[in-house]
Amino acid sequence: MTQSDSISLTPVSTGRWTTFAGPEWQNPGGGLWGGYAIGLFIRVLEAEPEAVGEALSLTLTYAAALPSGQVDIRTRRLRQGGSIGVWEVELLGAGSDQVAVHGMVTMARRPETPPFAFAVMPEAPTPESLPSPDHPGTPLHYGALAFERRGQDIFPPQVSGDSRSLVWVRSRRGPWDKALLGMVTDNSAPRAMYALGRTINNTTLSLTVYLHATVEELAKVGDDFILIECEGRVGGGGASDERSSYWSRDGKLLATSEQLTWYRPVQRRSPE
Repeated sequence: MTQSDSISLTPVSTGRWTTFAGPEWQNPGGGLWGGYAIGLFIRVLEAEPEAVGEALSLTLTYAAALPSGQVDIRTRRLRQGGSIGVWEVELLGAGSDQVAVHGMVTMARRPETPPFAFAVMPEAPTPESLPSPDHPGTPLHYGALAFERRGQDIFPPQVSGDSRSLVWVRSRRGPWDKALLGMVTDNSAPRAMYALGRTINNTTLSLTVYLHATVEELAKVGDDFILIECEGRVGGGGASDERSSYWSRDGKLLATSEQLTWYRPVQRRSPE
């Protein structure tokens, strides 16, 4: 992410960092937005002097809600080969010994290899033909603070027999980079809402992100819109899945993600 964003890191010692996450990055439920954690993982490894290459894949486990305020970060290199390095990253509330978000990150030097593609970008209206959902004077929080979305879906999603959505998104925080691309992978409504509406609460359990685009390819996208294709497949026993694809306007697949969420009915209080 660019220096104009609000993620700034302070080194404490080898493999130890701190940052301050303001309340504007909180979800409505109180904990920090999961996309913020993804961006923070990438940012800290970009700053880590022992890390080699760029972020290629991340798998995060959200063990507990991480409150806003001071955040402690721990990094540890597990292995470094000629091109691939594997890192462990943990986020903790300041002064706590309980890990809130744990992640495994693959860093890589990206060599020149023959490209190929089987995936095809879906057809969608141009972002310029779609209305902006922004309302002047309304404060922006968590995902909306980082991204502008344009699509034909409404929020909250309507119950239907189809969980697939297409939406164009562009950054409010400067040109696209690895951290922003990682953050946007946690910027879609939970797919369980397409089946059950707002009668449920959702919490992300784990999220895996594959960042196919190189740093140079993202630089070519600049601050343009990218298209997000998201769908859910199954839910039951409290768990629901979803998968997403992220496309540049010219049809290049930039990233893919898989997410597992925990959902449960909203507890209604009986009138006294």
